[in-house]
This record gives sequence, C-alpha cells and structure tokens, in this order.
Amino acid sequence: MRDAFHDELDAITASLVEMGQLVSLAMREGTTALLTTDLKLAEKVIADDDRIDAMQHDLEASAIDIMARQQPVARDLRTLVTSLRMSADLERMGDFGHHIAKIARMRYPSAAVPAELTATIQSMGDVAGKIIDKATHVIKTQDLKAAVELETDDDEMDRLHRQLFTILLDDAWSHGIETAIDMTLLGRYYERCADHAVSTARRVYFLVKGEYASEQKPTA
Repeated sequence: MRDAFHDELDAITASLVEMGQLVSLAMREGTTALLTTDLKLAEKVIADDDRIDAMQHDLEASAIDIMARQQPVARDLRTLVTSLRMSADLERMGDFGHHIAKIARMRYPSAAVPAELTATIQSMGDVAGKIIDKATHVIKTQDLKAAVELETDDDEMDRLHRQLFTILLDDAWSHGIETAIDMTLLGRYYERCADHAVSTARRVYFLVKGEYASEQKPTA
C-alpha cells in the first residue's frame, strides 16, 4: 500500500517537472514570436497554455485526493502541500509566456519591440528560460545547492529590468506611450516569471529541510 502511495507522490513530481518544461518552452517561444513577429508561433504559445492550466488542475485534484485517502504526515505531507503551491507558481509562469505571445499577436504585423530594446528583451527571455530550467532541475533532483543559487541567478533579471526602465524613462524615448506600456508589461512578465521560479526553488528547500533557506544562519 505504501509503495503505491509513493508511486502517486512520484507521479505528482513528474507532473511538476513536465509543467516546468512546458513553461520553459512557452517563455522561449513567446520571446521568439515577439522578436520575430511570428504570428503562427505566438498563436501556438497562446493555445498551449491550456495544457499547462489543465495539468495544474489535474495535479491539484490528485494531491487533494491523496491527502483525503492517505492522511500523510511529516515529509509526505510537505510534499503534497508544496506540490500544490509549486503547481500554482508554474501555472502563473506559463501565463506570463502566454501574455508575451499575446503582445506579439496584438502588434502583428508590426514589431512590438523597438530595435534599441531587442537585445534587452532577448536577454530577459534567455535569463527567464535558464532560471525556469534550473527550477525544474531543482524540482526533479531536490538539488538544494541549485535551489539556493537561484536567488543569485535572479539578480541578473533584476538588472535587466532596471536597464529596461532606464531606457523607457530617458528623455530620448521616441516611441510613444503605447509602446512604453507594452515594454513595461513585458518587463514585468519576465521579472515576475523569474520571481515565481525562485519561489518554487524555495518550496523545494522547505520540502527537504522543513524550513526555508532564508531561515538558515550563515556559517562562520
């Protein structure tokens, strides 16, 4: 009976890993669609978000069913509770890829991103993809070193976010309010996606240790 129970827990972890992979793909393809004015790819990212949403709903239902049947305690209970929270984080991250693709679709056939911001947005997309991939690795392997490293990895996204706003607030900005709003939203989507990935890694740390990494005292 307990072997079957842990098989169910393993299946939930596998679903989280698959969600992470789909979110990473959505963020990368959404960025590509945005920067290449690829309407077909944008539509694909928008449609594929339904699969991420469905996985989140299925995982939630499975976790609640397991808790009702098995009445888990200790680490098993932490696994289910943190899985619920991580699935919500991943679903929200998928939404950000969806939103990026919708901006690409809304501005088609024009380019949504001005030429002087293309490199910054590409970098934000690249960093988001790497952070999502690392968070997915943490979920799969419970690599606590990588989980803690994500806090520092997120600093690069914060730097790019500040860089974006520096350009938007410069007196030389010539692309109008509408484009400025689009860029502000895009910056927010990438930045918040990275934040949710960091949150996911923190939850894995809590799952393994029973406390959050921020609660640890530095060693001498």
